Amino acid sequence: MYLEGPDNGRHVWHNHAIMDVSIGAAKKRLPELIRAVEDGEKVVITRHGKPVAQLVPPPPERRQVRLGGMQDRIQLLPGWDTSIDLDRFLEGDL
Repeated sequence: MYLEGPDNGRHVWHNHAIMDVSIGAAKKRLPELIRAVEDGEKVVITRHGKPVAQLVPPPPERRQVRLGGMQDRIQLLPGWDTSIDLDRFLEGDL
């Protein structure tokens, strides 16, 4: 539940500061909003007073992409790259 606070668009929700910002203001203040999120504040982007998005910190650990990570886990059956007859495929005969 949002409770209006005295500080221009800020609310308190379960003891967490939440800042409501219009899309237009967010465009102009993005670096400031990112600093607020880094400081633990949640930022809600609004359109005509209705929430449409939220800025929050990233997950604690972002998954690293490893080239070849699935190499031993995927097996392609023989013939997977054999060309097919397009007419038979479109007729559902394959």
